[in-house]
Amino acid sequence: MNYLPSDETSKIRGQIDHPVIDGDGHLIEYTPLIRDFLVEDAGEEIAKSFDMMHGGSELARQVPLDAKRGLGMSRFAWWGVPTTNTLDRATAMMPKLMYNRMDELGLDFAMLYPTYGLTVTALPDDELRPALARAYNRYYAECYGEYRDRLEPVAAIPCFTPDEALAELEHAVVELGLKAAMFSGVISRKVPGAEDTRGASWMDTLCHDSDYDYDPVWKRCEELGIAVTFHASGQGWGSRMSRTNYVYNHIGNFAVAGEAACRSVFMGGAAQRFPGVRWGFLEGGVAWGANLYSDILGHFEKRNRETINHYDPANLDRNMIEQLLKEHAPKQVRERLDRLDDGLLMLCDPDEDPTMIDEFAACGVDTKEDIKSIFEQKFFFGCEADDPMNAMAFDRDKIPLKARLNAVFASDIGHWDVPDFRGVLPEAWELVEDGHLDMNDFRAFTCDNAISLFAGAKSDFFEGTVIEDYAKSLQADD
Repeated sequence: MNYLPSDETSKIRGQIDHPVIDGDGHLIEYTPLIRDFLVEDAGEEIAKSFDMMHGGSELARQVPLDAKRGLGMSRFAWWGVPTTNTLDRATAMMPKLMYNRMDELGLDFAMLYPTYGLTVTALPDDELRPALARAYNRYYAECYGEYRDRLEPVAAIPCFTPDEALAELEHAVVELGLKAAMFSGVISRKVPGAEDTRGASWMDTLCHDSDYDYDPVWKRCEELGIAVTFHASGQGWGSRMSRTNYVYNHIGNFAVAGEAACRSVFMGGAAQRFPGVRWGFLEGGVAWGANLYSDILGHFEKRNRETINHYDPANLDRNMIEQLLKEHAPKQVRERLDRLDDGLLMLCDPDEDPTMIDEFAACGVDTKEDIKSIFEQKFFFGCEADDPMNAMAFDRDKIPLKARLNAVFASDIGHWDVPDFRGVLPEAWELVEDGHLDMNDFRAFTCDNAISLFAGAKSDFFEGTVIEDYAKSLQADD
């Protein structure tokens, strides 16, 4: 069967002179093969644990609603992959079919992230998790191996501990030859002392205030040329814990998880300690990135190690404030001026630990321009094609210091929010038609930013692919 692009897709491709890279598509794994890999590598008992996870929706339905709160159970995805569009369902499952349809979809190259393999980064079972990562990554390497000039499968790297992340990096990248990796930037941990209470947890964001040192992981990524791409869910924690409504939990969830990871990478100083690493925050769009960038700048301006002294209690003129209170305070306050020190204490404690006052110390930044540089050069934001807020990344007049954020075009094909794979490129093009992006913006969005993310970490990332020559020319220009 021949798969030909629509007139609309052909028209778009006729107006651009660069490749189109899907920075975050999805494949759908064939789970019987995953199970066989599990049995072969880890044994039947581990595979039975996978069976329970595989049938988790049925088990969840058996739990009474009033019991779910205490168990920390919330409504997760259901009916989340194509069905009516059977061709698209098969396309996401079969690498050869995806490969044959790339021109029809208007795509030159696609990064394919896991679907069922997303569970690897959030599964609390310490035995099943690493075994499942090995099975999924073996699947990606073996099933997609002959198609990697246009399709690049992304390894699933569990990182509940640095050691397991390092072990799977060696397996997936060094042994299997995969060259892209997916992490979770948020890990649910048990609250100390409440280990037996399922719902009692806190979110570890790995780079800041973690109980573990993840620097060896980022260092190994730097050595291997692996871009750290976070693809995490914000469902099941914070305000997204509805027991009955998946849409309620899903709205904004990728943005909140990406924001937590990005804030941690920045505040923890990882972006500065590992200059060769590029950090990608996927599927949440770029609007939250613009807000975080602006918010960090605002906090830095008012609370950096110099300006924080503006709020030092030692600088308060106690005699002046006492006199002003005598003159202007209500009678009830004047009658209690003998307790003035108590009235001045809250949020103004003079005994604050001086070693903890500079909260930007770990960031490795000295100026607002340093912050801008990190966001412009190190951070990348996966943006689904139909998100109108993608235009924010290119609107320098609305972003402080005229920064330009790295929005990366992402189809999300394979999942429920793409009812027809053929519509992805036209949806992205609407921003050009509506006057929000010019042709240079569209090039950056659909091509150059993805190259900067992956080839910025590994210069030969695109060697042997259909876009090798373009990637080399872009890197030469840089």
